[in-house]
Amino acid sequence: MSVLAAMSAEDAVVVVVVVGARFLVPLLIPRFPLPAILACLVIDAADQTIFQQLTDINLDGYQSYDKALDIYYLTVAYLSVVRNWPRDGALHVAMFLWYYRLVGVVAFELSGERWLLMVFPNTFEYWFIAIEAVRTRYRPDRISERGLIVTAAVIWIFVKLPQEWWIHVAQLDFTDFMKEDVFGVSVDTSWADAISQNLWFVGLIALVVIAAAIAWWRLRHRVPTPDWRFTLSADAVNRRIGWVPASPPVDVPLFGRHLVEKVVLVGLVSVIFYRVFPNAAEARNLSVFLIAALTVVVNAGFGAWRRRLGHSRRSVGAQWFVTLLVNYGAMWLFAGLFAGDLGAVTLRDVTLFAVIIALIVVLYDEYTVRRASSRAAFDATAAAPAQAGL
Repeated sequence: MSVLAAMSAEDAVVVVVVVGARFLVPLLIPRFPLPAILACLVIDAADQTIFQQLTDINLDGYQSYDKALDIYYLTVAYLSVVRNWPRDGALHVAMFLWYYRLVGVVAFELSGERWLLMVFPNTFEYWFIAIEAVRTRYRPDRISERGLIVTAAVIWIFVKLPQEWWIHVAQLDFTDFMKEDVFGVSVDTSWADAISQNLWFVGLIALVVIAAAIAWWRLRHRVPTPDWRFTLSADAVNRRIGWVPASPPVDVPLFGRHLVEKVVLVGLVSVIFYRVFPNAAEARNLSVFLIAALTVVVNAGFGAWRRRLGHSRRSVGAQWFVTLLVNYGAMWLFAGLFAGDLGAVTLRDVTLFAVIIALIVVLYDEYTVRRASSRAAFDATAAAPAQAGL
């Protein structure tokens, strides 16, 4: 709040709109996966340019928060896989790609070795986009498990490895490269002037467009017949394939493998968030993981207690608010135990982590229950014809 107070009214409005979009747009990914994650990509690419063009704020510290917000929207994308994709094989591929990247980001944040980001590339994001693009018109089971793995391997080798090397190892800037090495102009030259001095680039783009149109014309008859009209709604696809939750919802054990995954997910994300913030203390990394992990366990215990009392499940919003309150108290307690000094724990730290953990925990729990309920209904529908034939 003090940062916003130091800005002009116009600058504050821009910051609130952009950062608000970066927090809120990812919440659309579970229901509208493709447009929402593409919107996240666009906002991520444009946010700093918007700040530079429309405000006078200092962006030195924003890059750290930018990386944290990237992890946030990709976490929501992973949880949308839990919600929407019926095949366990697809979920397992997504799980491997996502946690592999999380481990790499944690290793990078702890060591500072940029090559780790190339060894642990963010293949999950583009693979998720590719599969969701298929789901807009085709049944997801048209892609075999081998096809899912091959798609991930192609994106990993031919897209992400070069991109991660360019960004994190060579540390090249696309704008500088295009203007200086391709167009032969200074970095300060506007794009309009750079292109006007290199009209061959316009011709090249025209040739690429023509070649793409010809390729599409020749290949369009080989494209399989779509299973349904184009849709961007995950729920519409789920209804068409019968992936709809049973009523009443199926109870999922609060303790077991789901709790272990929540601990790992929340712990890794929390460590990354803490590490990318300016002035993070080196000695508190393990403490952050333990605080996050124990808070998840407290949430599970609270949920078990409510279930034993026979309380019904709340709406997602109400559940998030209650979880946030539980997290807030638990994190103050655990922060005092593990950080050793409550005075060293800031209100911002606890509030931020409480909000993040509450959101991830609630979405994970909600979508795990939804998946189990959808699985029960899906399997029952599939078994009905077989029973009828007996």
